Order: sequence, then structure tokens, then C-alpha cells
Amino acid sequence: MNLFRIFLLLFGISSFAQKNNPEILDKEVSTIINQFIDNSKIPGAVVAIKKDNKLVLEKAFGQARLKEFDGSKSENPEPMSLKHLFDIASLTKVVGTTTAIMKLYDQGKLNIGDPVSKFVIGFSEGEKANITIRHLLTHTSGMYDWYPLYYFSSKRKETFKFIKNLPLKYPVGAERHYSDLGFTILGEIIENVSGKSLDQYLKSEIFGPLKMKNTGFNPVKAKYLIAATSPGNPYEKRMVEDPSLGFKIEGLDPKSWNGWRQYVLQGEVNDGNAWYASEGISGAAGLFSDIRDIQILVDMLRNKGKTGKRQFISEKTIDLFTTKDQFKNGLGWMMDSQNAFMRNAPEGTFGHTGFTGTSIAVVPEGNLSVILLINRQNMGLQPTKDYFNVNPIREAVFSAALKWSKSGN
Repeated sequence: MNLFRIFLLLFGISSFAQKNNPEILDKEVSTIINQFIDNSKIPGAVVAIKKDNKLVLEKAFGQARLKEFDGSKSENPEPMSLKHLFDIASLTKVVGTTTAIMKLYDQGKLNIGDPVSKFVIGFSEGEKANITIRHLLTHTSGMYDWYPLYYFSSKRKETFKFIKNLPLKYPVGAERHYSDLGFTILGEIIENVSGKSLDQYLKSEIFGPLKMKNTGFNPVKAKYLIAATSPGNPYEKRMVEDPSLGFKIEGLDPKSWNGWRQYVLQGEVNDGNAWYASEGISGAAGLFSDIRDIQILVDMLRNKGKTGKRQFISEKTIDLFTTKDQFKNGLGWMMDSQNAFMRNAPEGTFGHTGFTGTSIAVVPEGNLSVILLINRQNMGLQPTKDYFNVNPIREAVFSAALKWSKSGN
């Protein structure tokens, strides 16, 4: 072999190693996140990126609690760590509720095409009789997107009954309208089928077996490090009061209920319906978890239902729930590659987001996963009276991971 060929060989190996060097990805992701922290857009974040069976990046940034209720900076800001629990918000829908439905389906205890009325009293009349479990999972049930349930109920059982009595807002199966209420009812279905409360079922049948020891509802603050979220519920209060947001309920007097929390939330779910109307436990929101526990669940999904040598959920069920429908969604999971948190991803990519700033993206084609947890709400509302939109961070981090993943191929 002549010197020129040796040079080419060495150069090729060097380039390959350089392209696949995790330090490059670390530097790019760190630059992205630190830029937003330095510009006071977010307090902190935790990220985990895994390729094949290798965790290539796992890192904490910024502060877990930076701002107090009045908007002032904390005298002793709490540094973010990998051990901090996050209010994962609507990631509850996939980490908890969807996984539970997968398990029950796998065991033959329900079918995706089953009518909701088979498991829940109150769905056998009119158009509601046509609603199936699939409709709930795909947000095509026609139910309200959101409703301030706490104006009418403070207990979970009462809340279930109130939802059943609400009229439908859209035609069943015709359109996709993301619905927290639909996933709340999925939580009730899990309870009725399993004979256990939602929190008990998830603990004993999902999180316990998977050894997700730090995942659950209503965490005890003294036991865990927990990232702070919002100063009360200022945006949700605005949802009730400001008709321009499109959520105002006709005939509802916003002043007829005033149980709004007046402190920084840390260990209490941000979502008002989960906290005020469902005792902190809901199929739509309420779970707290840390990045390592979420990675366990994601690894199980990436490995087609396997965890170690155990087939926790069948491959057939995983495939069913991650098959894209006409609305570009799987069952529970989002699959539209135009969503910012998985922009331009290959076909088959699935994931979800949470209002508090959380997101999961799984790319089966590249055996890649990106988990990003941001406590954006702790900064409080912006002058525009909403929270900072973290989609640019999600998109930039995912893009960096995808580019890095492909660089060695």
C-alpha cells in the first residue's frame, strides 16, 4: 500500500471519528441551550440523546428554580441536576396513559375499536355511542379540547361524571382536535378495566416492572429534587377570562370560582384540571419524572417492547400504536414530522410534547431518541401574557442530534 493510500485511509478513519465524536454534539447542544438561558428565556433544562444502545449526551443546564412568585430572582437559585423531577405535563398522555392502554390491549382486556360505552357509563347516548378507544387516542372523539372542570368539580369521580354530561363539540371521527378531556376518560377506562386507580395501576403494572422508581403522581417534595414551574396558574386564568384565546365558556362567570394558587408550583402539577379537579391524578396530565426514568420507557419503545431480555409489550402492539393515520398521528403518539420537536425526521418517527416545556422524539430508522425537559414556566409570563415558546430550542436540539446521528453513515 503506497503512502497516498495510507494517508487516505487514516484521513477517512479520522474524519469518521470526528463526525461521530459525542463532544461535537455536546458542544452544539450546550451552545443552543445556554444561549436561551443567558438571554433569560428559560431557567434551565435537562437533555438526553441516545443512539443505538449508547447514551451519547446526558446533561443538566441552568437552574431548577430561578424566579419567585412576584417575578423576582430567587436569593438562592437552585441548580438543575439530572436527578430533578419535572412536571412532564402532557407527556403523561404517552408515558402513562398510552403505555397502560398498550399493556391492557396486549393482555386482551380491551380492543382499540371498542366503544367507550363498553367501559364507561354515560357514553351510550346519541353521537357519544360512536366514540371508540381509537377516537380518544387519536383526538378525534369530538370532545371538548379543554374545559375549566374545576369550576364544577373538585374530586376525580365527580369530574368523570361532569365530562360525560358535556355535549360533543365536534363530529366524531371527522377531525382531529387535541383533547385533554378524551385522555381524562382514557384514565377512567384504565381504572374500570384494571380494577385499580390510575396511579396504582401505573405504579404496579408499568413503572414498577420497568424500574422507573422516580415516576408518579403527587411527588413528596421532601423526598425529591423537583424543578419549579409556574407562579400559580396565570395563563390558565387568562384562558378562562380572555375570549381572544378561544377557550372562554359561554355563560361561565370567571369570578364564580377563585381557588387559584398564589405561589410557585414545585411538586404540584401545573395543569389546573389535574390539580384542582382531579386530585393531581389524570390521564391527561399530572405525572412527574426525571430524565433517566423517561429514558427507560423510551428504550423499551425503541427496542420494540423489549426491556433487557423481557418482552414487556409485544412488538405487534408497538407497531400498531406507532403507525401513522390520516391525521399524521399514531395511537397516543404524534407522528407529524413538521412538528418542531421532530422537524424533518424520517418516516416512522414518533414523539410528544408537554406544556411545561417537555418533549420526547424517537427515530426508529436511526435508533435515536431525544428527550428534552425545560422548566420554561418558572420565568413567569412574558409581556405578551404567555409563556416563552420553546419550539426553537426543541427544533435546534433535535436537528443537531439528527445531523450528528447521520454524520457517520
